[in-house]
Amino acid sequence: MRIRGTARVDRRTKNLIHRIAPGEIAVISHTDLDAPCASALASRRVAAVVNAQRSLSGRFPHPGPGLLLQARIPVLDDVGDHVFGRLRDGETVEIDGNSVYTNGALVATGTLLTEEVLAERLREARHNVSAELARFVENTLSYVSDEQDLLFQGPSLPEIRTSIRGRHALIVVRGPGAAQDLRAISSYIAATRPVLIGVDGGADLLMQEGYRPDVIIGDMDSVSDAALRSGAELIVHAYPDGRAPGRQRLEAMGLSPIVLASRGTSEDVAMLLAFEKEAELIAAVGTHFSLTEFLEKGRGGMSSTFLVRLRVGSILVDAKGISRLYPSGRSGRLFVYLALVAGLIIFVLVTRSETIRAVFDLWMLRLASFLRGFRA
Repeated sequence: MRIRGTARVDRRTKNLIHRIAPGEIAVISHTDLDAPCASALASRRVAAVVNAQRSLSGRFPHPGPGLLLQARIPVLDDVGDHVFGRLRDGETVEIDGNSVYTNGALVATGTLLTEEVLAERLREARHNVSAELARFVENTLSYVSDEQDLLFQGPSLPEIRTSIRGRHALIVVRGPGAAQDLRAISSYIAATRPVLIGVDGGADLLMQEGYRPDVIIGDMDSVSDAALRSGAELIVHAYPDGRAPGRQRLEAMGLSPIVLASRGTSEDVAMLLAFEKEAELIAAVGTHFSLTEFLEKGRGGMSSTFLVRLRVGSILVDAKGISRLYPSGRSGRLFVYLALVAGLIIFVLVTRSETIRAVFDLWMLRLASFLRGFRA
């Protein structure tokens, strides 16, 4: 394998996704490359991914690296953190096998992920998942003890101009399959006109599908300027101590956000906001649902997501994976099949029934007569 292209270098995959172009090489530092980031890189059609860390560390099995291989994007793994001192953003690099070169000089070496290597790491990860699960449960119990207010009382929520009470709220997170699921519930959106809440990059997904978000919630590190200027109400998710790095970005753009300090993830805050503002129902697209997704986020705060779901569960409907129930391709083929069957039935009736054939011939004569008069 030999690939040559422009390197886009960033330790944070989220930041890199917004500025990398198709055919460029992503150079990242991302232990356990999660599925949302892998899907985003694949959608950007990058030429290759060079990861300073292990894309699958072996702590637990997850689909991230596999999504890149399915998209035929090579992944050179575990090249070491020193690559960031040897490669500059925008520099032309060449990947040859397990090695990275620039200007003919060797920059780094790693492990080229193949189906065989990935399968071996997944086997290792399945053996280790029990220990990871035990740590997750321990963290969750600790969170219940230390942060009971989030579960039983919720954060102190600000007044917002968007009316949620008595309405459906659709919360969109840019997770794997979220675009397909959003298309699958288009009739629901048209019928109920829910409050559209985008969590960071989920706002861009809403706009890509032709919707304008009513509210955008998040730390604002993975949402585009276009979405932020769409007219949505902006709520910056701040740390519990009040620090809000995302606020600086919005104020530099001349925008005035609401700042909401809370523990947990921005996804949690969005659900709690809709719940506390008395939404009739909360529909969620692209949110974290399975244990693997909780673990692949790689931070203790994911326990809050589990607990928040317990709190809002009475009105929560998860639309994740709904597109798999009714694949659009099958429905189109079904329509064609039905049309062919109907045509065959009509053909049989016309050819076998004397009465129907006589009526059909009469109508054909009338049509021919009409066409002759029209031409005259």
